[in-house]
Amino acid sequence: MGAQARHDRLAELVEPVLAEVGLELEAIEVTPAGKRRLLRVIVDSEAGVDLDAVGEVSQEISAALDGSDAMGKAPYVLEVTSPGVDRPLTLPRHWRRARGRLVRAATADGGEVEGRVAGADDSGVTLEVDGQNRSYGYSDLGRGKVQVEFRRGSDVDAAD
Repeated sequence: MGAQARHDRLAELVEPVLAEVGLELEAIEVTPAGKRRLLRVIVDSEAGVDLDAVGEVSQEISAALDGSDAMGKAPYVLEVTSPGVDRPLTLPRHWRRARGRLVRAATADGGEVEGRVAGADDSGVTLEVDGQNRSYGYSDLGRGKVQVEFRRGSDVDAAD
């Protein structure tokens, strides 16, 4: 079975299991790891990824795989995970899920913009930049990247 055929077969098995718990398949990666292979299933949802749901769905995916020949006879390790903050924002749903987060992206004119995602739809994203909302079409922006923010002690005290 070729790599694309295996990927498609795995997606067919995994997507219905994920849909039952409100998760979407973001990506499937199969990589060699010594004598085994690592099958990484990356999941996401509009509401974020709950670790309890990941544990539950991991067992269901494992059972679905055991009942199929999609991974062949060689041993493999299954890992179900969320995309993480370093996943580039490339699709409208990625930008929607980053609402409220500070992001940085290249602009089509060769510059760069950094702002907080105020909103996103199928046509573009609105970023709050220096207190002002600015709208960008997806064609105006390169891949977005969520910026890691650390709270300062005074921010935490003010919130209490």
